[in-house]
Amino acid sequence: MDGICTLANDKVYDQLIALLNSIEAIYGQKMPVCIYPYDGNTAQITTEIAKRPHVQLYDRQNSIDKWDEFVKDIWDAHPTAHKHWQSIGKDKYHRIGTHRRYCAFDGPFDRFVYMDADTLLISPLDQIFAKLEQNDWVVYDFQYTDLSHVYDIESVKLTELFTSEQLQTEIFCSGFYGSKKDIFPEPMRISLLEKLRQGEAELLYDMAPDQTILNYLVMRSGISNYNFATHLSHQEKTGCCITSPHFQIKDNLIYDQGNRLTYLHYIGLSSKIFNQVCAGENIDFPYRDLFLHYRYLHEPEQRPKFTTKPKAYDAPPSLGTRIIRKLGLNKK
Repeated sequence: MDGICTLANDKVYDQLIALLNSIEAIYGQKMPVCIYPYDGNTAQITTEIAKRPHVQLYDRQNSIDKWDEFVKDIWDAHPTAHKHWQSIGKDKYHRIGTHRRYCAFDGPFDRFVYMDADTLLISPLDQIFAKLEQNDWVVYDFQYTDLSHVYDIESVKLTELFTSEQLQTEIFCSGFYGSKKDIFPEPMRISLLEKLRQGEAELLYDMAPDQTILNYLVMRSGISNYNFATHLSHQEKTGCCITSPHFQIKDNLIYDQGNRLTYLHYIGLSSKIFNQVCAGENIDFPYRDLFLHYRYLHEPEQRPKFTTKPKAYDAPPSLGTRIIRKLGLNKK
């Protein structure tokens, strides 16, 4: 069985609803969806999906525990991660919940496409599932142009373990990918964990924890992988992120030079911005109207009506806010 997966908690509720609605706009309720819980904060999600029979919240605790333990073992092998994380926060493991997307390898679908909660589905996924017939890992993004958010580029292990061609073409973003159940069986996990413990863990980039591990697992295991962005012609390929300002919207779909996107990723935007906008604050961000369309697809009357002048999401703080921060008056 094929399906779509995502990772969420109530903190990203508004984004999750937009994603689910965008999937329904393409597939109706025929495409099953599995949500992997970032943490236990899922009361709103549970209430919402009771109205969506094709959507389930993953609850196999033994699977969740297995992957939690696996990634903790990996980060325990890293020479500097714990020290770095504890210098910027109180948690021993940074954003441990992001790794729970790995539960999809145990999940209900034989083949699946994983989508971050801050994405929208724009086109059917036929081409992704078709490529999974010949490959174990399928992506469509341009992360390969920026190695620094995947691996520690100072690590000598990079060029020892991977060819320059691999590092230039096989890097991917963990926000969207297609794969299969049981692609990383226990013997493989044990073998890769041992390699990491023997020194390979130093190449992992600790500020994108789920992304760096996935890239390592795929590249080090040698499973077959395919990236549409490196195979399609210049005339055929599209972008996927809101950092591209030239996309065109037509009939609530989005196009790049006339080609319909597969998905749109609101990468780099805090979930707080989406929550504030849905609460009525007039904060502008790229392709906001498209997000609001899908967020309120089934309840357009609830869509916020803005009466004030919009404020840019990346606007510098006001003078008053800067003074308060400088004086430390906003700390309790």
